[in-house]
Amino acid sequence: MIKPLYDNVLLQKAKPEIKTKSGIILTTNNDDDKSIAKVIAIGKGSLVDGVLQPVEVKPGQLVLYKKYSATEVKYQDEDYLIIASKELLAVVEE
Repeated sequence: MIKPLYDNVLLQKAKPEIKTKSGIILTTNNDDDKSIAKVIAIGKGSLVDGVLQPVEVKPGQLVLYKKYSATEVKYQDEDYLIIASKELLAVVEE
C-alpha cells in the first residue's frame, strides 16, 4: 500500500458511469478528464508554527482536484495520483 507523507493525498480517478432511465449502467471510454477522484489515503498533515495541521479530507471521499497538479503513479497494476492537499479544490457530496 502507498502511504502519503506530510500533507499529500493518494487519489484514484473516479470512473464515470452513465445510468439510463431503466437503471442500466453504461460505461464510457471517453478520456475526458473530469478531475474527480476518490481519496484512498492521506498523510498526517504539515507543521505550521510547530503545530500539526491535519489534512481536511478523509479516505473514501470524492474530491475535485487541479488537473495538472498531481503526480501519476502506477502500483500493482492500478493507477493512482499523489497530490498536495492544498491542490484539492472541493469535496463532492452526493
